[in-house]
Amino acid sequence: MLQDCWDNLRQKVIHHLNLLAGYETQPVLRGEVVVYRTSGRSNPAKSTAISLYSITRADENTGFGKLSREASLRNGKKTKHDGVETTTYDVVFYLEADFGTPGAIAVKNRGRREFLLKSVTLEVSENRSVHFDCNSWVYPIIKTNVDRLFFANTSYLPSQTPAALQSLRQEELASLRGNGRGERKEWERIYDYDRYNDLGDPDKGLHHERPILGGTRSYPYPRRCRTGRPLSNQDRATETRKKIINLDFYVPPDDRFSPVKLSEFISNSIRAIVHFVIPEVKSVFEGSIRNFESFGQMRKDLYSSHRRSILEGVVMEKLKALVPEEFIKEVVRVVKENPLKFPIPEVIATDENAWMSDEEFGRETLAGLNPAVIRCLERFPPVGRGGKVSSITASHIEKNLEGLSADQAVELRRIFILDHHDYIMQYLRRINEQGVCVYASRTLLFLRHDQTLKPLAIELSLPGDGKGAEINRVFLPASQGGERALWQLAKTHVAVNDSGHHQLISHWLHTHAAVEPFIIATRRQLSAMHPIYKLLDPHFKDTMHINSLARSILLNAGGILEMTMFPGKFALEMSSAIYRNWRFREQALPLDLLKRGIALEDPGEPSGVRLRFEDYPYAIDGLDVWVAIKTWVTNYCAYFYPDDRSVASDVEIQSWWHEVRTIGHGDKRNDEDGCWLPLDSVANLSQTLTTLIWIASALHASLNFGQFAYAGYPPNRPTRCRKFIPHEGTPEFAEYLRDPDKYFLEMVPDRFTTTLGLALIEVLSGHTADEVYLGQRASSEWTDDSHVLHMFQQFGDDLRKVEKRIEERNGNRGLKNRCGPAQVPYTLLYPDTSNLGAEKGVTGRGIPNSVSI
Repeated sequence: MLQDCWDNLRQKVIHHLNLLAGYETQPVLRGEVVVYRTSGRSNPAKSTAISLYSITRADENTGFGKLSREASLRNGKKTKHDGVETTTYDVVFYLEADFGTPGAIAVKNRGRREFLLKSVTLEVSENRSVHFDCNSWVYPIIKTNVDRLFFANTSYLPSQTPAALQSLRQEELASLRGNGRGERKEWERIYDYDRYNDLGDPDKGLHHERPILGGTRSYPYPRRCRTGRPLSNQDRATETRKKIINLDFYVPPDDRFSPVKLSEFISNSIRAIVHFVIPEVKSVFEGSIRNFESFGQMRKDLYSSHRRSILEGVVMEKLKALVPEEFIKEVVRVVKENPLKFPIPEVIATDENAWMSDEEFGRETLAGLNPAVIRCLERFPPVGRGGKVSSITASHIEKNLEGLSADQAVELRRIFILDHHDYIMQYLRRINEQGVCVYASRTLLFLRHDQTLKPLAIELSLPGDGKGAEINRVFLPASQGGERALWQLAKTHVAVNDSGHHQLISHWLHTHAAVEPFIIATRRQLSAMHPIYKLLDPHFKDTMHINSLARSILLNAGGILEMTMFPGKFALEMSSAIYRNWRFREQALPLDLLKRGIALEDPGEPSGVRLRFEDYPYAIDGLDVWVAIKTWVTNYCAYFYPDDRSVASDVEIQSWWHEVRTIGHGDKRNDEDGCWLPLDSVANLSQTLTTLIWIASALHASLNFGQFAYAGYPPNRPTRCRKFIPHEGTPEFAEYLRDPDKYFLEMVPDRFTTTLGLALIEVLSGHTADEVYLGQRASSEWTDDSHVLHMFQQFGDDLRKVEKRIEERNGNRGLKNRCGPAQVPYTLLYPDTSNLGAEKGVTGRGIPNSVSI
């Protein structure tokens, strides 16, 4: 009440001062300001002032738009927007008669704490408003030394920018680029590039040293956001790391998690730690420290409730040692409310043994976690790096080729290969010296008449004694006795290879790491007024923040991925070796399918390609999504660019593309191998943006949100092995024959590594409450262009048609790869357009706009 009285008095004083200064006697503009409510933050009404920049009148002295007098916030009312708690304030501006139309606002925070500004809406006439979609932290001016600038939601190409906004547009971009010096502070909005020199911790000793990725021919890599942290005492090229859980690495404010998501992420992580700790504590009580003694025990310990009264005290003590002090209250709440178990993963929910079948093994190469690796075999036998020929012979496979010879089957494109040989082999000796037992693998599969894939043979390889020599073993399918169990062990070693590739290459490198340079370049080179900025912005949500967290606790020396995945300390180094062969153009789904020999060019198809066989869930659903994205992006680009010349003359888009290629992905700057399209036409711009949006949305969704469904049962997707497959006549073989299940459980990761990995993928597999899905926007007022909004609505309609087709395919029993023996329907590319964030957690469907987790 007192605050309202003070606000009214202040407005009256301002009104009388305006009268004395000769301004109009009536307010020209009224509006509302929406601020997210955040616990522990100061009241913005006490300390915030907003000024308007005219879009039609320029200041002769500054060249900027005419600047209004400051207006303060008043009459705060608690509100909700999209289910999020907000406070809405009134604002009144007294303007000069010739001020014109506002096109930008300057927000000044004179308080001591930052606040999160959602939007500002100004009523410029009875039937027209100007909207500013902000969604950004506004820090105290005592820290930033400048007002926070926001532009209205009207799009302009650089050449079309109103004269009164041109200097503001250029100055804002210059401020975002910074000067490349100093350590970044949390309130700074500066985007710059750096190498991956933050993975190691040399000050802890040699064991924590890691190579710097990016900027050298030895270790090419995409760039990350520069933080400017101090350098290590032991290695003046490596940045130092924080002493605690590392949640506070610099991320520019506009790219941080929202308070809602950050709170949910921390809560989910603590819940995962609870799940991780419980089996470990229980193993102490039962006297089993290292291994699960049976599959039944694994299912009981991981997925069954435990007696809280026995474990809670011990759990609390262990958790307090694992999390920072400020999260202890959350730990207590989670322990008291949590059933202390993981949910049952889908792969064993219907049939707990189906994962072991050859049919499910083959299906998961087409519809599992890593479905974009399998390719048509072009020659038999397979040939690797340096001309090294595989040990798999025609006699190994021809009895399972439905009467075809090996050469005939290759010619008919019916033999496929899952190849994890060459890239692993070059690291394998060093990997196994870490105490793991891993092979490099080649797996051949046959496309049967019912379009399922039948495994034909598995070749497992180890380095030999001589230079380039290999020790190869070939395993063939078997359905009985010891041979069947050996075959199962061979498939498990293939699954280990594929799990590592999935997590480190397909998932991390090809989506998370590959997208970050595009975000940095977009913020640095494209104004928020640029139509392409508005197109791309939702596809960058939370990516830089989750990448920063990944580098600090997952990918770092001694981090969770090094502890759980088979490459260990060589994980990121190995991904650097694979990045050598990365081509941005080939990340487009149609080109990827062509390269892997799974599709043929067909100009008559909307995607430009035709699949060689239809029952490939990832590919056929993905092409539907690809076409929907391509249609939306093509129409959008054509609306803003009337011809190819308008693309080539767009100084911002050309600077953006130059920076992506020569700095962000600077190690791929030489385009002799066709990595990049030239941005010299509307068609090339549309293809480039479609590919980027595909990577950030659908490709990432297909790789991420099925993790718990398939890898939530560790025997199906183990991450490393502790034993090799025994040779006949050895003591290990006799041990294996006595108890194959015991040998298997001693071969796959121990219970500590298993539960730690399970805790991680439970967090990574879930959607958060503030997720925004493909075909959606966080705000309906992201643009004031009605034609663009109509095109976007059509995009949503196209995605709903995709959903209907996916539902029909999953209901077609003739398509055997849609569900498979494990009865897990393929929904990872189901857009889920009706989900407005109400359903969160592990759902196994939905395509978020961005790499957001």
